[in-house]
Amino acid sequence: MKRLPFEKYRPYQPINLKDRTWPNRQITRAPVWCSVDLRDGNQALIDPMTVDQKLKMFKLLVALNFKEIEIGFPAASGTEYQFCRRLIEENLIPHDVCVQVLCQSRDHLIERTFEALQGAHSVIFHLYNSTSKLQREVVFNAGAEEIQEIALKGTRKIKSMRGQLKNCRFRFQYSPESFTGTELDVALQICNAVTAEWGATPKDKIILNLPATVEMSTPNIYADMIEWMHTRLDKRDSIIISIHPHNDRGCAVAASELALMAGGERIEGTLFGNGERTGNVDICTLALNLYSQGVDPALYLGDMPTIMEIVEGCTRIPVHPRHPYAGDLVYTAFSGSHQDAINKGLKALKQKHSPYWEVPYLPIDPHDLNRTYEAVIRINSQSGKGGVSYILETNYGFKMPRSMQVEFSKVIQHYSDKKQKEVTTLEIRKLFYEHYVDKNTPLSIIKYRMETLENIAGCECEFIFKYGAETHTQHISGTGPIDAFFKMIKSYTGTDCTLTDYSESTMGNGSDASAHYYSVSGGTLSCVQ
Repeated sequence: MKRLPFEKYRPYQPINLKDRTWPNRQITRAPVWCSVDLRDGNQALIDPMTVDQKLKMFKLLVALNFKEIEIGFPAASGTEYQFCRRLIEENLIPHDVCVQVLCQSRDHLIERTFEALQGAHSVIFHLYNSTSKLQREVVFNAGAEEIQEIALKGTRKIKSMRGQLKNCRFRFQYSPESFTGTELDVALQICNAVTAEWGATPKDKIILNLPATVEMSTPNIYADMIEWMHTRLDKRDSIIISIHPHNDRGCAVAASELALMAGGERIEGTLFGNGERTGNVDICTLALNLYSQGVDPALYLGDMPTIMEIVEGCTRIPVHPRHPYAGDLVYTAFSGSHQDAINKGLKALKQKHSPYWEVPYLPIDPHDLNRTYEAVIRINSQSGKGGVSYILETNYGFKMPRSMQVEFSKVIQHYSDKKQKEVTTLEIRKLFYEHYVDKNTPLSIIKYRMETLENIAGCECEFIFKYGAETHTQHISGTGPIDAFFKMIKSYTGTDCTLTDYSESTMGNGSDASAHYYSVSGGTLSCVQ
C-alpha cells in the first residue's frame, strides 16, 4: 500500500463570520423543492434517458408534488429540445407546475431556448456562467469584471426576449457557477449587478442560485458562505436564495440542511442523489430527514418501492441497499441486541398508544413509506433470541417462553454459521419443528384421549405411544393431562420429570384454530401442536 501525498492539497479557508446565527436556528418548514433529475441527473448517465423515459420521470416528479422541475437544456441537444416541445405541445405540464430550463450566457443558445419554450404557461429561465477564481484564470483567462459582463449580457438578452412568451408566468434565475470556488466579494458583486440589471422587485423576485458545483469544504463553511451572502445582498426582499449542493465530499445533505438554516429558501437536487461525479444532493434523504423531525416535507414519498422502481428503470442505476430510508436493508436488523430492542419497542408502542413514533433503531415508521415489518428482522449468525422469537411470533404466531428463546437462538446461530449466510423464515420454522415438535425418539405420542373424572378433581387419559420399537397403550389418571403425561413417562423410562414452565399460544380464531403448548421439564424443552 502506498502513502497518500497529502502535502499537495491546501485546506479550504474558513469564513470570518463572527456574528453567524445559523447554528442556533431550526428548520421548521420545507424549502421550495426543484428537481433537476431530468437535467443534472440525466447528463450524468452513461446512457442518457430517452424522451419516453424522461416523460415517465417527469410524471413521477409531478405525482410526488414537485412544483418546480428543471426539464433540461433545450439548446444543448435535439433530445432536450424535443422533450421540451413534447411537454408543451401535448399539454403535459399541470397548471400549477413550473418548468425550468438551463442555458449558458450566450446569445444563440438563449434564442434557441426561447424557441423551445413557445406556448409554455409557467417558466423559470436559468442562466449561468462560471465565476470561480480557478476557472477565470485557467479556462477563460479573464478578470472578474469580464466574467460579470458575460452574466449581465445574458441577463439583458433574456429580459429583452421575455415578452415573446405570451400568457406565461416568467421568472429569472441566475447561478454564479462554482460559487464555492468564487471569492465572496466577487460573487456578491456579480449577483448584485445581475439583480439590478433584471430589475427585481418583491413581486417579481429573482432566484439567485448559489451552487456548491464542487463540494470543497465542510458543511459549516458552506453555511457561513450562504449566511454571508444572505445578510449582504442588495434588495434582499426581491431575492430567493436557492442552493444546489453537490456531493464530492459526501456531505451534500448536511451542507443543505445547514444552508437552509443560514438563509437558503430553495433546494435543487435529485431524488436519490444521482448527478455528476459523486452526485447532487439527495432530495429523498433530505425531505425524510425533515419528516423525521415532525416537519411536513411537502413531497409525497409514501410509496418508496414504486418511486425506486421508476427511478431505477429510467436511470439504470440501482438504489443502494443501505440508502437512507429507501434501501432494501434499512429496515432490517441482524444484530441480536438490535432485534431485541426493535421487538420490545414495537410492543411498547402498541401498549402506550402514544401519538409519537418511538422505536429503537427505526427513526421513522416503515409503513409510512409503504414498507412492512416483515423484513424488519432477518436472521444470521449474529442474531439473538429476540430476533428469532420475533420472526416466529410475527410470521407463525409462536410465542416461546424465554428459556426456549435462549436455547433455540443457539440452534439458529449454529445453523447459520454452518451455512455462512442468512437464515430464511421458512428455515427457522423448519428447524423449530425439527427441534421441538417432530421428535419421534425415544418416545413418540401417536394419539391420546382425555376424560374428566366426575366428582373428582382430575382426569383419566389414554395414551397410545411408541417407545423404542414397540407401540403401547396406557391408561393413567392425574390432576391434569400434563401430570398424567409425566406419570406415563416415568412408568416406562424411570425418569422423574418436574414441570418448571408452561405456556401456550393460539393461532387463528374459532373452533378450528390450532395451538402450540410449550413446556420446560427437567431441563428439557418441548412443544406440542
